[in-house]
Amino acid sequence: MRTTIMIAATGLLAFAATAKDTAKAPKEASMLTVADLDPAGFLPPPPAAGSTQAKAELAELHAIETDRSAADVAAARSDSDTKNASVFAEAIGPGFDLAKLPQTARLMGIVRAAEKDAADRGKDEFKRPRPWIIDPGLKTCERSDAPLSSYPSGHTTMAFSMGATLARLIPARAQPIMARAARYGQSRIVCEQHWRSDVTAGEALGIMVAERLMAKPAFAAQFAAAQTELAAAGVR
Repeated sequence: MRTTIMIAATGLLAFAATAKDTAKAPKEASMLTVADLDPAGFLPPPPAAGSTQAKAELAELHAIETDRSAADVAAARSDSDTKNASVFAEAIGPGFDLAKLPQTARLMGIVRAAEKDAADRGKDEFKRPRPWIIDPGLKTCERSDAPLSSYPSGHTTMAFSMGATLARLIPARAQPIMARAARYGQSRIVCEQHWRSDVTAGEALGIMVAERLMAKPAFAAQFAAAQTELAAAGVR
């Protein structure tokens, strides 16, 4: 009897797990092809190893390491771990809860798929070493990223593609939204995960991703649905 109950319970747990997996939103595919946006043709190459600019970027990381506080590092680590549009909640206000805004959440998912695909193509093309590869003595927040994946910054590409999209959705909050994107990008410097030019490239690529997506009819339709949803929720 006890065995029968255990088998039944196991079956119910398996069913619940399957139902939960089924309920998950499907992963979005990128709406942008290489023909739409090729990072290799859009971004300038990163500074050459040993160049004046490369040396200046390493000096900047050492200066940041000296000046940053424990609170600065904690905030940068938090940004490093948060790879979604929730980072903009403080800039938009309490009504920006993606769990209650499915149309907006889907729009951000579409942006995320496109920007990650573009940033990954750029990383594969340029294969720039991470800062700690060049200077192992740097006190980076973590070293789990691929060693030759520094340019452009993927986190910054995400922040600026989502930020530029949200700034269009909620024009009254555009300035704090983009300021938050800039702080998010700066966190990659504070954590010594990226060089300055990686972040600059991520800013440019992210804004371009948002621009190119707006030209896609399917994206424009989802944008309109999110716009209607946010207005109904009082997010302005």
